[in-house]
Amino acid sequence: MSYNILIVDDEQSIVTLLQYNLEQGGFHVSTAMDGKTAFEKAKDQAFDLIILDLMLPEMDGLEVCKQLRQSKVMTPILMLTAKDDEFDKVLGLELGADDYLTKPFSPREVVARVRAILRRSHSTKAEKEETAPEKIAIGDVDIYPENYEVFLKGEALELTPKEFELLLYLANNKGRVLTRDQLLNAVWNYEFVGDTRIVDVHVSHLREKIEPNTKKPIYIKTIRGLGYKLEAPQ
Repeated sequence: MSYNILIVDDEQSIVTLLQYNLEQGGFHVSTAMDGKTAFEKAKDQAFDLIILDLMLPEMDGLEVCKQLRQSKVMTPILMLTAKDDEFDKVLGLELGADDYLTKPFSPREVVARVRAILRRSHSTKAEKEETAPEKIAIGDVDIYPENYEVFLKGEALELTPKEFELLLYLANNKGRVLTRDQLLNAVWNYEFVGDTRIVDVHVSHLREKIEPNTKKPIYIKTIRGLGYKLEAPQ
C-alpha cells in the first residue's frame, strides 16, 4: 500500500530533502509552501499524513491544524518547529497535532516517525474493526470503537485521533493505574524520547471534553507519582 503524504514547509531545501527521503521510502508525496495552500489541499484531497511546519506564510501551522480539525479533517499531523519552545509544542498538540519534531532533525528520524504514526493509526483501526466490542459504556460516556465515535449523554464529541485512541486505551484498562510511559508506548507506539508531557496534554484535553468539572475529574483520575486511571463515576 502506498501512503499519501503532504509536506508543508516554506523552505525549499527542507521540502526537497523530505520529499526525496519519503519517496525513497515508498511514499507518494505532495507539497505546499504556505499554510493557505496546505489547508485547501488537505481539505480537498485524501492524505494519510501531513508533515506541517509551524512557521508558514499566509497561515501558520497552528492555524492550519486548528482549521483542519474544525473542518473535521482528522488526518494525522506531524508538526515541525524550529523553536525549542514547549509552549508551541503543547499548543500544537492541544489544537490536534499528533506528534512533533524540533528542527534540526535527520531525514531518517522523520521517516521513522512517519512510519510509526501510520502503523499505529492504520493497524489500530483495523484491529478495532475485527475485535472491538460494539460499545464501551463508562458512566455517561459511550465509546464506539468500530466507528471512532464517542458520545457524552447522547451528544457526539469531537476528538482527535490520538484523543480517541488514548480514551479507548484507558477504557479498555478501566480501573487500572497506567503510567505515563505505558500510555506513551501504547498510544504512540514508540518511545517519545521520554517526553511524557504529550500524555498530560491529551489527558487535559480529554478532561475538557468529558468531565463535568475539570478541577475535580470523575472519569480520568490522576494517581500522584504514578499516572492515570479511568473509572466510572460513583
